[in-house]
Amino acid sequence: MVVEKLNEGYQPQPRGRANRFQRNIPKAQEVIYNYLLEIVKEWSPEEVLAEFRHLFIHHVNTISSHTLPSLYEIVFANQETEFRNTLKRSCYILINNWDLSRSHDSIRGLVQLFYDPILDKPTMSPSLRRLRGWLKNFVESEDFQELKLFASRYDDQRKHWSDRYTSYLLVPQYIDLNNPIEQRNAARTLSKQLKERFKFELAMYTARSQSNTVPALKPKNPTIMGDDVLRLVKMIVAKRGNFSYANLAHIFLNQTRGLRYQEFKESLKKYLVFSSASQEQARSLNAQVAEKLDALYVIHHDKPLDDALLLRTVNRIVSHLTTENQQDPSPLFVQLLMDGNPLTLVIVLLKLVLICPYARTHLEARIADLVQFYKAYPEDECRWVINFFEIFDITMAIYAENIEFNLVDMSSQGSGRQKEINPATLDAYRVFSQIKHSMDTTEDLEQMEQVLSDLMADDDSLTPEEITELSEAALAELDEP
Repeated sequence: MVVEKLNEGYQPQPRGRANRFQRNIPKAQEVIYNYLLEIVKEWSPEEVLAEFRHLFIHHVNTISSHTLPSLYEIVFANQETEFRNTLKRSCYILINNWDLSRSHDSIRGLVQLFYDPILDKPTMSPSLRRLRGWLKNFVESEDFQELKLFASRYDDQRKHWSDRYTSYLLVPQYIDLNNPIEQRNAARTLSKQLKERFKFELAMYTARSQSNTVPALKPKNPTIMGDDVLRLVKMIVAKRGNFSYANLAHIFLNQTRGLRYQEFKESLKKYLVFSSASQEQARSLNAQVAEKLDALYVIHHDKPLDDALLLRTVNRIVSHLTTENQQDPSPLFVQLLMDGNPLTLVIVLLKLVLICPYARTHLEARIADLVQFYKAYPEDECRWVINFFEIFDITMAIYAENIEFNLVDMSSQGSGRQKEINPATLDAYRVFSQIKHSMDTTEDLEQMEQVLSDLMADDDSLTPEEITELSEAALAELDEP
């Protein structure tokens, strides 16, 4: 380590061009990561936040003699990208550990550190000016917006309508292989927690709001649809028996097994619009989806369908129905919503996920793209698309793997569950939910490349002159009023 070398009488190398390009940045990063992993498990959150501030914000007075020299390795190499990567991973190391220990206030405190007024303070030190510039660039970046999602989860009042869909906004973070593994794990965990909480609150609301007795506490409605959500839930759950969406998907997969790809695409067109509530909308949807499907993977027309081709096909149709460039809403998405029945689009997306569950992550990432696009608009101007997000959220919660919603006829003529339910008689039914008991199906995570290198070098450490120059400048400016 750097300090050990200095203690052993390490002789600095000339500060020429070759020395700068030989700096061991991976080794410096590993020192910082290991130190944070150690203290976050042993120190109080307040002490960890103070040490983080000293290291990354003020650049002085760290308790460890190893971490500042390691940070300076990156500074003097003039590698802003590596600094950004180091800062991001350091943040998510703390977030992951604090989430496990439920130190949620500490996560908010971590985000607040980046609003330190010292970042706007003029400095005569070129190195400190560089560091503060990098920090300000980070605060203005999308990386910092992603970091803030972890703190906003614990705010009692949402500041923006898009905060309701944080579980989807986190998806691009955990599927991006360029993000540090700590960020990906934190995003995946938080997204799952938010979805589970929404499902639980929806189940509790549908149960308590239908009770004849006055509850001690008014049940919390996790949606913004008011009492209309009860009828929506009933409409979705009412599709049962031979015409349930899950059963239709099962039948479709059995009937198309072994088909040539071209034949499969013809069957897929019919499956997506089968049992659609609006025949006019179904015809329009079928025409536009057919146009895309006909031109899709033509070279595979004579090949039998396999799982990989199914996934690629479903992903492409999902993109066609949502956003094709991962930025702007697709023309078909806008058309279907402008026609006034977002449930039709949601059901088509549900049907796709039911025949290919592995496409769900891709679908949720496209939903995140749509939320990002529309979040620039005030809530009053995009209520129509917010309505779609709400219906999508509710539908996916109903078809979750671990909660089952059922309808029970409460009228005197009812005899319990029915195979088919007339929408006109929905008021006679009550929604009941129960936890499904199933084996743990932990997702297979993608194998990720090693972030840290094991490269060891002895002649590329920070020189004592460089350490002294940056430390003295930082200390002097902290002492100023």
